[in-house]
Parts: sequence; C-alpha cells; structure tokens
Amino acid sequence: MPPPSTVGAPPGDRSLTTESTPSTARQVRRARFSESGLAWLMLLPSVGVFALFVFWPLGRTLYLSVHGNDIFGAASEYVGAAHYRDMLSGEFGKVLATTALFTLFSVVPAVLGALFVVLLLEARIRGVRALRTAFALPFAFSVATASVIFAVIYNPAIGVANGLLGSLGFDRVNWLTDPSIALPAVCAATVWMNFGYNILVLSAGVSAISPEVVEAARLDGATGWRLATRITVPLLSPQLFFLVVVSTIHALQSFGQIHILTKGGPDQATTTLVYSIYEKAFAFGSSDFGAASAQAVVLLVIMLGCTAVQFGVLERRVHYR
Repeated sequence: MPPPSTVGAPPGDRSLTTESTPSTARQVRRARFSESGLAWLMLLPSVGVFALFVFWPLGRTLYLSVHGNDIFGAASEYVGAAHYRDMLSGEFGKVLATTALFTLFSVVPAVLGALFVVLLLEARIRGVRALRTAFALPFAFSVATASVIFAVIYNPAIGVANGLLGSLGFDRVNWLTDPSIALPAVCAATVWMNFGYNILVLSAGVSAISPEVVEAARLDGATGWRLATRITVPLLSPQLFFLVVVSTIHALQSFGQIHILTKGGPDQATTTLVYSIYEKAFAFGSSDFGAASAQAVVLLVIMLGCTAVQFGVLERRVHYR
C-alpha cells in the first residue's frame, strides 16, 4: 500500500496528510453550524416579539378583511373583496381627502416652522439656550395632555383663542364645532405637539455641522440668508428627510388629539382614516372588524406608498456628510 501523500505539507512536518482533510472539513462545517445556531438563538427573542406583535396581527388583519363577522366581531363567512368594494364610495373618499389634508397641514408647517426657528436660534444672542429649551418644551407633553390644553384654548366661552380675537375686535369662532375650521384647528394643535421634537432633531443636526465649514463659508462672503440656504440647510437635509418621513407616518396614525378634541366631527370634518377604523371596529358598540381591517390594510398601503415615494424622490436631494 503506497504511503499517504504529503504534497503541500510544510517542510519538516509530514503529519499533515490528505488523510486529515475530511476531518478538517467536518470541523469547519461543525463550527459554522455552531455559529449559525448561536446567531439564531440570539435572534429568537426579537423574532418572537415581531411575530407576536407584528406578523400575527398583520396576518389576522388580512384574514379579517376578507371575512364577514357576527355581532360579537367573530369572523364568519368568506366575503372576498366585498369590504374593499364598499370603500369605493363618496363617504370613504371624503375620509381619504381629510386624511391627506390633515397629513399635509400637520407635517409641512411643523417641519418648516422648526427649521425657521432653528436657523433664527443660530444667531449669537444671549439666552439662546433658554429659547431652545422653551421651543422644545412641547415635546414633554403627551398627546392627551396637549389635547386637553388645546380643548381649553379653543373653548368658545372661556378659551384664550376667542379671548384674543375679542380683544382685537373680531367675532368669536367655534373652533371645534364649525366644519370649515375644525380640521385646521386640530392641525394647529398637532403642529404644536410635534414642534418640540422637530426642534430637538434639527438643533442636534446644526450642532453636528463642522465649524470649519461655516467659517470657510463666512470667509467667502456667505452670511445671513445665503449662509442658511447654501450651507446650513443642505447639511441639515438628512435630518429634514428623517423628520418628513417620520412625521408623515405619525400624522397618518394620529388618533388621540382627534378623539379628544372633535371625536371625528363635526359632520365628519375631522374623521381621518385611523379614526374611521376606530369607528368601524369599536365606537358606539360597533364590531365591524371586517370593514375596519380592510381600511387598516388600505392605511398600510398608503403608508408604504408615501414612504416609497419619499425615499425615491426626496432622498436624492439628501447630502450625507
């Protein structure tokens, strides 16, 4: 029998032969399997949480959206796309329009207003830290607390808003009971709620801008508005993009301020898609979980679509440092 081959073995070490190759390969596979198993073991808690609170509710929502339900809300017969066809009505179109207006007038003023304030706070004046803290204060209020405050402000009899209008000689306004004013009033409250968070994010972004870049721009003659638009705002584009995406998702999911201030009224003037889901599933003893689930699926599609468009259009203008 010929001796085992020692080709490729280091000089002076004839113990490394081709006979050890199979055992080495098995050891490598065993090590890789052990590492893979350890990785899955470490991921198991997170996967379990996602499965319990994300994947299972999503699957259940899709299931309920194509089934009817009894008076107790339990799924009954298969109805296919009936719930989705029912949404092809003028009433649901009004809900979608209200949702779009609420999102637009909640996100744009909050982001642009916070950007304007942050740029003003970059001026070297005394007490700028106290001003930053004051402007960021709304972030400390919960949705419920802020909504109650605005309910008092909008009170037609004793509210601060009508008090100011009266002192200026204007007529009192029914802020939350006039269909033409209720939605802007709720949007204004939402803008105030989000203002503090936007201030904090943009202030952190401004602090991260290199002083050398700003000083070089000043030496080149960039000051005031030109410095803000040519240097500061482009360098803040990652934070602005983040705020637009997150604020849009948050606006589409808004519920608390609408429920506390107007309960979707008057005449459904503030009934957004999320509040419509609540009315279908829970409000006034309703248990139409099938229709509510179908609307929830539409909401998910809208959120995914808005996020995809924002990433496809806005991210191209983001300047990452």
